[in-house]
Amino acid sequence: KVSQSLATSGDGFCQSAALAVAGGHLGPTMTRGLLARSRAVLCAVHVPANRPFARTQRCSQREGRPLHGGFPWLSGAAAAAAAIAVVSTPAVLLDEPKKKLSKGSVDNTEWKVDDCQSLDCLIFSGGAHRELAEGIATAMGTSLGGITLKRFADGEVSLQILESIRGKDVYLIQPTSPPVNENLMELLLMISTCRRASAKRITAVVPYYGYARQDRKMSSRVPISAADVARLLEAVGVDRVMAVDLHCGQIQGFFGPRVPVDNLEAQVIGLEYFKHKKLENPVVISPDAGGVYRARKFQEGLIMRGVDDVGIAMMIKQRSGPNRIAQMDLVGQVKGSDVIIVDDMIDTAGTLTEAAKELRRQGAKRIYAFAVHGLFNGPAIRRIEESPLMEVVITDSISPNEQTRSCSKITQLTIADMIAGAIARIHRKQSLQPLFENGE
Repeated sequence: KVSQSLATSGDGFCQSAALAVAGGHLGPTMTRGLLARSRAVLCAVHVPANRPFARTQRCSQREGRPLHGGFPWLSGAAAAAAAIAVVSTPAVLLDEPKKKLSKGSVDNTEWKVDDCQSLDCLIFSGGAHRELAEGIATAMGTSLGGITLKRFADGEVSLQILESIRGKDVYLIQPTSPPVNENLMELLLMISTCRRASAKRITAVVPYYGYARQDRKMSSRVPISAADVARLLEAVGVDRVMAVDLHCGQIQGFFGPRVPVDNLEAQVIGLEYFKHKKLENPVVISPDAGGVYRARKFQEGLIMRGVDDVGIAMMIKQRSGPNRIAQMDLVGQVKGSDVIIVDDMIDTAGTLTEAAKELRRQGAKRIYAFAVHGLFNGPAIRRIEESPLMEVVITDSISPNEQTRSCSKITQLTIADMIAGAIARIHRKQSLQPLFENGE
């Protein structure tokens, strides 16, 4: 059908693509990829079906390619198919999907999903981060499943899954980021709905695990909220949980043995990014004693990727209260070095910016920061802009707000390809280890 639309479009490039599709030069897998990519773009562009020209225009703008005519002489469906194919075919012909990143990009051949049409699974997104979910679906050559999420007048969540999931493997993508309670409740209701609709297996993909910092009792009469969230997920019927860089590894043990937890290490994305920086006498910094293991792994990862003479240092901080730093001291040498402060998340950026100021006083040259989860609450953006930090690199595990998007010091890398590769491997019952070995 796409081939027929292309052949009648009157555009030379379209006709060439049509011959490639019709003649079998693309092969069945790549042709299916073209169709899946077309469906994904159609689902992502919210334009009524009776306006194919507007849909064509927006798809072309979205993909960053010029508009190859509006195909006004074709029927609505054929015009839309031809336009989407024109937008999509170059990437398919090259067999090199384009990544949509804010400023930086990384690549890992193990993350690429081949023959994704053989994966008999459905992917649904909650309301927390649809952009990431669409990126994951696109990387897998499919589109998101239909779901409606609304709020009643009193604030209660209303949802409905719009297609049959009976006997299917279902993957629900929902970071429990701020507003944490709203997004957590959406996730719980999505899992419960899938269980009641007779889904075969339900995997919750939680790029950011809310309440992760409340993982132990620090004083009397306080909850262990990270464990309570785990029990809630189990109670509604989740079969597996996939998280990204949990604040502490023991959260995996809060789930029972019947619910395996995969903790994906997005640190590899930062390593792939920083290995291309021309760092001079690089030193990896842990912002506190608890992050030394994370900093050590980052140091070893840079060395494995060919960065020479990578040092490590640590900051010792004393808090006067939550999100308040009383004093910070450096253990190690950073004079004349480019430094990378490595942490799992940035909340109000108080620790990060105070560490950057101390490193500058100690003679550090260029000061970078890498964190998987960029929360940026309260005065975080203002603190970063006023600090000596040169660049703050984060991933898109959390949907960025307008302040985050507008900050020139923040670079965002996508984890969509990594999660897509992990989903494909889990579905095929393959090991996840190759995803994180040497970044190659």
